[in-house]
Amino acid sequence: MDFEFGAEGETFRREAREWLAAHPVPDDPRAWERQLGAGGWIGIGWADGAYGNRRASLVQQVVWAEEYARAGGPTRLGHIGENLLAPTLLAHGSQEQQRRFLPGIARGEELWCQGYSEPGAGSDLAGVRTRAVRDGDVYRITGQKIWTSLALDADWCFVLARTEEGSLRHRGLSFLLVPMDQPGRIDVRPIRQMSGTSEFNEVYFDGAVARAGDLVGGEGDGWRVAMGLLALERGVSTLVQQIGFAAELEDVVRTAVANGATRDPVLADRLVAQWAALRVMRWNALRTLGGTGDPGAPSVAKLLWAGWHRRLGELAMAVRGAAATAGPGPWDGAYELDDQQRMFLFSRADTLYGGSDEIQRDIIAERVLGLPRETKESR
Repeated sequence: MDFEFGAEGETFRREAREWLAAHPVPDDPRAWERQLGAGGWIGIGWADGAYGNRRASLVQQVVWAEEYARAGGPTRLGHIGENLLAPTLLAHGSQEQQRRFLPGIARGEELWCQGYSEPGAGSDLAGVRTRAVRDGDVYRITGQKIWTSLALDADWCFVLARTEEGSLRHRGLSFLLVPMDQPGRIDVRPIRQMSGTSEFNEVYFDGAVARAGDLVGGEGDGWRVAMGLLALERGVSTLVQQIGFAAELEDVVRTAVANGATRDPVLADRLVAQWAALRVMRWNALRTLGGTGDPGAPSVAKLLWAGWHRRLGELAMAVRGAAATAGPGPWDGAYELDDQQRMFLFSRADTLYGGSDEIQRDIIAERVLGLPRETKESR
């Protein structure tokens, strides 16, 4: 397979690089989203460019993602709306929903979060218990979501809820678009993690309202829509992620060279193995984007990068030895961490969120290898 981008890609690369160099990142993350939107850089490749976005080939989408990461572009507040919800609406939403929501996402003016996981329904998403009851022209939603990224910033949330009384597992679920500005009906509570940060939140719905017209697909069709959305998490964004991984690996290598850890043959071998595995991941991601038709490809990609990143976190601590257990500055009552320590702690979750390793292996076993499904008794 040819992994070169050709003249088309390199011309687009120069355009992207020049735009990024000419537009410094403002302090306000929302202002940055609007700036990207004004430049047409949000949603490149959607449909025919009818929503204020640029038309771009798959090669150009990959190039933009790589240049954004190489330029040190900040983590995007609009990622969930742009890369998850918008393609889902293009695949499963009505024309009215596309016209209503895609322009706001493309302009960087409306931000989204994802209401999937619950305390009893994480990797086993079919265990969702949040309920949505039809009441005339609206649904009234009651329940709790957890590990919700960007919930404090989001204007909207797409929520997987149970709309059929007495339904179980995959049946009776619906996919609803819910405005977050509902004081007294939606309560967002940040979750403080062991890394000291609060990227995730709990979200409580107490009679929150969603318009019946903001039901995506049909009532009870939520599982199909939700699974289509999850498959999008393994797309071009995987290559962006790998640019960040490469920068983290380079930082660990610099540390190892500086403190002499590379003289340890075991650590040196682990560093080389991490570099080689990162190259393999890139080639696998490009092969997958090229259209393999393999239903297990998203799960294979998740297993590869999650395990790789967790091992990198462990390696970063091993390279530093005992010094890894100390904070970067004098103790003043605050729990301070440096970048490598935060990476180590956060990477412990990589093999859990977005579908645990066990779930990914089940998907590969059942959908690719054709092995019989596990029964509850065998678990």
